[in-house]
Amino acid sequence: MRPTTLDEVVGQQHLLTPGAPLRRLVEGSGAASVLLYGPPGTGKTTLASLISGATGRRFEALSALSAGVKDVRAVIDLARRRAAHGEQTVLFIDEVHRFSKTQQDALLAAVENRIVLLVAATTENPSFSVVSPLLSRSLVLQLRPLTDDDVRAVLTRAVTDPRGLNGSVTVDDDALDHLVRLAGGDARRALTALEAAADTAVGLATQDPPVVDLTAVETSVDRAAVRYDRDGDQHYDVVSAFIKSIRGSDVDAALHYLARMITAGEDPRFIARRLVVHASEDVGMADPTALLSATAAAQAVALIGMPEARLALAQATVHLATAPKSGAVTAALGAAMADVAAGKAGPVPPHLRDGHYAGAAALGNAQGYAFPHDDPDGVLAQQYPPDELVGVDYYRPTTHGAERDLATRVGKLRRIVRRSSR
Repeated sequence: MRPTTLDEVVGQQHLLTPGAPLRRLVEGSGAASVLLYGPPGTGKTTLASLISGATGRRFEALSALSAGVKDVRAVIDLARRRAAHGEQTVLFIDEVHRFSKTQQDALLAAVENRIVLLVAATTENPSFSVVSPLLSRSLVLQLRPLTDDDVRAVLTRAVTDPRGLNGSVTVDDDALDHLVRLAGGDARRALTALEAAADTAVGLATQDPPVVDLTAVETSVDRAAVRYDRDGDQHYDVVSAFIKSIRGSDVDAALHYLARMITAGEDPRFIARRLVVHASEDVGMADPTALLSATAAAQAVALIGMPEARLALAQATVHLATAPKSGAVTAALGAAMADVAAGKAGPVPPHLRDGHYAGAAALGNAQGYAFPHDDPDGVLAQQYPPDELVGVDYYRPTTHGAERDLATRVGKLRRIVRRSSR
C-alpha cells in the first residue's frame, strides 16, 4: 500500500504545498539533501521512494542498523561513477540517528559536492542526533503524526485497493474506529493490524465476504478496546480521575488511568502537560523536584516520542503520586491575583524602581536601596511590596514534605525583612 504518487500520500500537507521544498524534490526540480524527522509510520520512507522516482535518479537505501562506513563509501563510489554519466543517485538512510559521528562524517563530501542527494530519516530530533556539518548541508523537514482521519483514509483505501485486501473483506465501523485508535498516528501499525484482523475474520467467516468486526481486531492484536473518546465525556472523566488519583496519592489508580490514556492513543503531549501543571498545583514546594520530574517527562515525549516516552510519563506519575502534597503555591498565587484584580496595586516603592537611566536619581528612584548581598546573612530589613500590602502573607507553607522546613525559614525571613515596616 505504499503510495506511488504524491496524490496517494496521506498527511504532511504542510510539506507538500505547491512550491514547497519537499514537493520540488518529489517532482524532480529540487536538489537539496533533506533530513525527514518524525514519528514512525508517517511517510518518511514513502517520501524518500517518491523522491527517488524523479526523472533520471537512481535509488540506494541503507539502514543505519546494519550499514557501516564501508557500505557508505561503496554507495558513494557507485554514485560517483554514475554522476560521470549524468545520473544522480538518491541515497536513503533510515534511522540515521543510529550512525556514529564517523559514519555521518563519511557522507559530508558526497553531500556537499552533490554526488548523492541524501534523504535521511530519523525519529529523533536531528539537532541532537546528527552532526552539525551534515545538519547545515541539509533541509530539516518535520513530519507530523497522522491524524485519525488520515489513518482512517489509509485503512479504507487498503480494504478496497487491489494492492491491499481488494474487497475480500468488509470492516465495520467499530472495528475501524478501534484500528484507528491502535495506530496512534502510525500508518504502518494500522495496516499491520488490519492485515492481521482480516486473516482472523477469514478464518472465522460465516458469511461472504467476511466481516472484520471489533472481536476480530481484538483477537488478532491481543488488545482489548478501550472505551475512550478523546472529544467526549470519557476523555474528561479519565483525565479527571488521573489527576485526582495523583492528588490523592493513589499511585496504583494513577498508573491505571495513565495506561488507559496511553492504550486509547491519547496525545502524550497532553498527558505531559497535565503532569507539569499538577506538579506545581498540587505538589508545589512540598517536593520541589516534582516539577523537574514532570518537565523532564515532557521533554522526553518531545525528544523520543512514543512508545518509549511512556516510561518517562509513568516515572513522573509515580513521583507525583507518591510525593507529599501542598496546594500552598496555588493558594498564594490565587490570593495575590485576587488582590491585584481588586485594585491593590499601589506604586512601587521608590528605592526599588529602576535607576539605570539619566535623571532617575533626580526623581528619587533607586535611592536608598539596600543590596542584600552586602549583608552577612544575605537578607536585610527593607520594604518590598507597595504600602497597602505591607505585612500581607500570601504564601502559607504547609507542614508536608520539604515545606515543613520551609515554613520555619519563611517565618524567619519575614521577621527580618519586615523590621523596617513596623
